[in-house]
Amino acid sequence: MSWFACLLLETCHVKKVLGIRLVLINSCLSNSKEVFLPHPWTPTSWQGLPIKQQPVYEHPEALQEVLAKISAYPPLVFSGEVDQLKSQLAKAGRGEAFLLQGGDCAERFQDCNQSMITNKIKIMLQMSVILCYGARKPVVRVGRIAGQYAKPRSKPTEVVRGQELPVFRGDNINGFAPSAESRKPDPNRLLEAYHHSALTLNYLRALTKGGFADLHYPEHWDLSFVKKASSRQTYEQIVANIHDAISFMESIGGEEDWLRAVDYYTSHEGLLLNYEAAQTRFVPAQNAYYNLGAHMLWIGDRTRSLSGAHMEYFRGIKNPIGLKVGPSAEVSDILAIIERLNPDQTPGRLVLISRFGKGQVHKLQPFVEAVKAKKLAVVWSVDPMHGNGSQTEDGIKTRDFGAILSELEDTLTLHKQEGSILGGVHFELTGDDVTECVGGASGLTVRDLDLNYETYCDPRLNYAQSLEMAFLISRMLQPA
Repeated sequence: MSWFACLLLETCHVKKVLGIRLVLINSCLSNSKEVFLPHPWTPTSWQGLPIKQQPVYEHPEALQEVLAKISAYPPLVFSGEVDQLKSQLAKAGRGEAFLLQGGDCAERFQDCNQSMITNKIKIMLQMSVILCYGARKPVVRVGRIAGQYAKPRSKPTEVVRGQELPVFRGDNINGFAPSAESRKPDPNRLLEAYHHSALTLNYLRALTKGGFADLHYPEHWDLSFVKKASSRQTYEQIVANIHDAISFMESIGGEEDWLRAVDYYTSHEGLLLNYEAAQTRFVPAQNAYYNLGAHMLWIGDRTRSLSGAHMEYFRGIKNPIGLKVGPSAEVSDILAIIERLNPDQTPGRLVLISRFGKGQVHKLQPFVEAVKAKKLAVVWSVDPMHGNGSQTEDGIKTRDFGAILSELEDTLTLHKQEGSILGGVHFELTGDDVTECVGGASGLTVRDLDLNYETYCDPRLNYAQSLEMAFLISRMLQPA
């Protein structure tokens, strides 16, 4: 290290308070590269760093009052569940399990009801059984649920009926109604988000642990509109095969508890750092901090800056973390992020979720090669939704089933060719009969989108499309 670098470091140490990042210009390093110097982490050490996608509240003191209340509320999940998920994700990274992550683009408060939650669990359970049947390995179920109330947006404003308004950022920030008053960020919505998350989680636990997931009765998960899908006969055959397998296990005295209850984990994008920090707890038994608002959180394509606040917050929590990797990513940056978030290379800690789009999967290859060359502990997953969006002539956002399937197939092929493991998939989907994505066996077209288009943000696969997708993935994953 040069004398100038030492002097600069000393000066920075004097001038900066403890806990702030120091940037060292080392003459031995080319191109004036930034060097990250580890420093003590706290749930709020991200404050003061560059931050994106955050609302500006009219009354900051009201926001602090809300955050203080949330900090005093009970955690939504238990740290032991978080560690259990991390262990299961480690298996997915080794090819011993498969991750199914799915749910709403952005949850709505109004969807916190029995019917909506039940349908979401139904489709995830059905898909997981089909995947398990085809892949012959356990499926790790992670929902985009009980906290996915916010969405990053590409622009801060939009024009509605000739009026420029702040963009809708999700129910936990502002209202969807196109008026200036509705679109004001309201901190009380964070309290609503906590309460709706708690209500959703309570019902999720009742469903998944109370017998709803009983594999003795998989036909009871069915919804009426599955009859529209051409794959119905295949599904009925799988149900029959599951029944046969269960009967065999029982005939030889197998354990039955696993047949009646399943593990189901929650996740959301960790976008609003004030809200996430308020749900961060120190767990003495683990001598570590956990975000106990969800089992898993992910960092989006717009907030993964190495020098940003989100990266600082996420490096300090022990939850499994997802990281979106898309066309705007650089291999060197992703490698640096992996080192920042998982310096000990803990298996199951980090899930890399690729999202390049149909015909663009070749751009993933250098990332896979670099991770493999460095033997980094990551779980590879694919989000074939976000790179395949389009708009109709009327400006309606949609996605094409064929394009989604194409990216998924190409991604699986690339991993096989590279000697890598695709450990999971990530979908925006719903258990309801919406008409938001075109294509699939049900034959939805652009003309059908108006029939039941409900999303406030991005289009989701409906029940029949999700089930069909599970059949197709199942075939891809079948052992040779």
